[in-house]
Amino acid sequence: MEERTAYQEPEEQSKKAVRKQVKGLFEKGKQFLIELLDFRHDTDHEATIEAIKTDIPFKGATAWILIFAVFIASIGLNANSTAVVIGAMLISPLMGPILGLGMSIAINDIDTLRKSLIHLSTMIVLSLLTSFLVFKLFPLSEDTSELLGRVRPDIRDVLIAFFGGLALMVARTKKGTIASVIFGVAIATALMPPLCTAGYGLAIGNYTYFFGAMYLFMINTIFIGLATFLVLKLLSFPMLKYINSAKRKRIAKLASALAVLVMIPAIYTFVNVYKDSKMNNQITQYVKEVKGLKALQLIDSERDLPTKTVSLNFFNEINEATHNVLENNLQSEKNYPDLSGFTLEIKGSDTKSFALITTAYKDKRQELRESKNVVAGLQKEITSLNEIVSALNQRIEQNAQEHNDKVIAFSRIAKDAKIRYSEIEQIGFANVLSSNDFINIDTIPVLTVSWNKNLSDSIITIKERELKSWLQTELSLDTLFVRRVLQ
Repeated sequence: MEERTAYQEPEEQSKKAVRKQVKGLFEKGKQFLIELLDFRHDTDHEATIEAIKTDIPFKGATAWILIFAVFIASIGLNANSTAVVIGAMLISPLMGPILGLGMSIAINDIDTLRKSLIHLSTMIVLSLLTSFLVFKLFPLSEDTSELLGRVRPDIRDVLIAFFGGLALMVARTKKGTIASVIFGVAIATALMPPLCTAGYGLAIGNYTYFFGAMYLFMINTIFIGLATFLVLKLLSFPMLKYINSAKRKRIAKLASALAVLVMIPAIYTFVNVYKDSKMNNQITQYVKEVKGLKALQLIDSERDLPTKTVSLNFFNEINEATHNVLENNLQSEKNYPDLSGFTLEIKGSDTKSFALITTAYKDKRQELRESKNVVAGLQKEITSLNEIVSALNQRIEQNAQEHNDKVIAFSRIAKDAKIRYSEIEQIGFANVLSSNDFINIDTIPVLTVSWNKNLSDSIITIKERELKSWLQTELSLDTLFVRRVLQ
């Protein structure tokens, strides 16, 4: 028994030593992580508050910088240029009042809160007005991808705004601001493009674009402000002290209420956007599954989350049984739990099958070929009729020459007259029997002519004189009377 106890003592001592070593490694690892991630010792409270307050005011140079940034962003969205849009984000001063909102709620500074709200509202109105004017003066021929990317927020926009705000505030509270972090957050959160897109929606009267873009801007604003609030609370920034204790308590309650009011829409927005993101992912997966069915020929798909509708457009005919199978699959709680209340619409389900379309195509080609043959036959008949008319005209001229040397080939004269005087609408020539004393009868050559009604009388008189002189020469006539026909 003693030998067994003596044998167990070194084993227990060995286990204790191992546990001690493991515990020591754990403590060292814990200490390393604390030193790695702890940034409280590097925080400058006064400088941080002063820097945020300095960026809040919106007047003078800051106002012009905002206007120029809106112009640049709007032109970048118009030209679909990502680089230009990024440049506008870098110079935009929108971040200042948003940080002021979060900070003022965190430290109970009501004056700064009021100032931040006024300046942020002014910035928003000025940005919308400027972008509205830009897109009114330089309208888009079509919606660009840069614009369309700002009208439908999703869960990624919420996460970018929140973690971007956290990164910005950690950089702001550090002794010696990290400028590269501030620029990076300005690009990531993208406050300026949504406002410009909202202005574009107003300019074209598309309120879906306007509200979608403003929704994205509000998401960014709320979550950047929330991140500011959380970081300052985590770093135990001192609360603003008031001499009047009653006022201090009242402002503390007001700040707490504002913090709750900020948290409620933030949580509500996050939940809604997260649900929409899950539904979009499941709809995408469902559409991929339908595309994988070889018997069906899916052309495209559409989705409408507010009405919970998925529309599929097929090339081939979809019967009622197939429609039911597809809809039941869409509403399957096992495969797509978030789409149980959705309905399926089949667009183009009355389209004929590919074989019927091919047959109809062949029939139409045959009809077209027959129509071309008919047209070719009609063209031959028209050519033959033209030859007959030309032969008849020649025979008329020959007969006229045989009966009277002064009778002209009227068709030739009419063509030449039309070429010389394009304003002639109608022309006629005849030998008219006339008598002044009612005893002697003379044969008088008479030209009747109708002119374009847009010509003035003075111009018609000049042209009639020229026409008369030319015809007398052509017809070898001593006398020619011109009679004008009024239209």
